[in-house]
Amino acid sequence: MMLELTPVEAAACCSPLSREPLTQEAAERVAPMLKALADPVRLRLLSLVASHEGGEACVCDLNDAFELSQPTISHHLKVLHEAGLLEREKRGVWVYYRSSPRALSALAALISGTAS
Repeated sequence: MMLELTPVEAAACCSPLSREPLTQEAAERVAPMLKALADPVRLRLLSLVASHEGGEACVCDLNDAFELSQPTISHHLKVLHEAGLLEREKRGVWVYYRSSPRALSALAALISGTAS
């Protein structure tokens, strides 16, 4: 049985880029997180959520920061969630998002060379 890792788990278990090259398999598992962050809207959304008061933000709090429709913002948030970068919780009609500390730490360690 082959173990399936999420992008977050893959980044967390990879050696730092400066220590040894990523394997093909590890690169393919980590790429979805990096791909999600490669879009300026998504990068900004992640930053807005992470820096929002209380560490979480409602979709309704994020719409005014962009000249984009609410469905477009929701799509970008969904991509970030599916990549493991955002956690979400539905409350009534709204969805609240928080950054995933584990995912951000794993990526930081992978890129900075501090992963074990």
